[in-house]
Amino acid sequence: MTIEGEALLARIYIGESDTYQGRPLYDVIVRHLRERGIRGASVFRGMEGFGRSSRVHTTRILALSEDLPILIEAVDEESRLRPVLAELEPMIGGGLVTVERIEVVVYRAGG
Repeated sequence: MTIEGEALLARIYIGESDTYQGRPLYDVIVRHLRERGIRGASVFRGMEGFGRSSRVHTTRILALSEDLPILIEAVDEESRLRPVLAELEPMIGGGLVTVERIEVVVYRAGG
């Protein structure tokens, strides 16, 4: 599968300690994206951040948080990505999901 030109980038912001049916939520989301054939997803662990609660989560030793920010990014054509995001919505208890239109310049396997 390939993708080039106009696509959609979804960003899903959750907490590291968020779970769904006893499993880490970020893992559930990435596996769901893969099962649905979404062309790419990555998970990033944040060093510091806050959300709707305004509580700062940080890696600094004096205020070490066990619930660091997690960002999941997924890219695919809009017609493929939007329905999958709708499936994910009930799994996300607290968080933020954004989408933006992007242009894919290169998408190919390495090696």
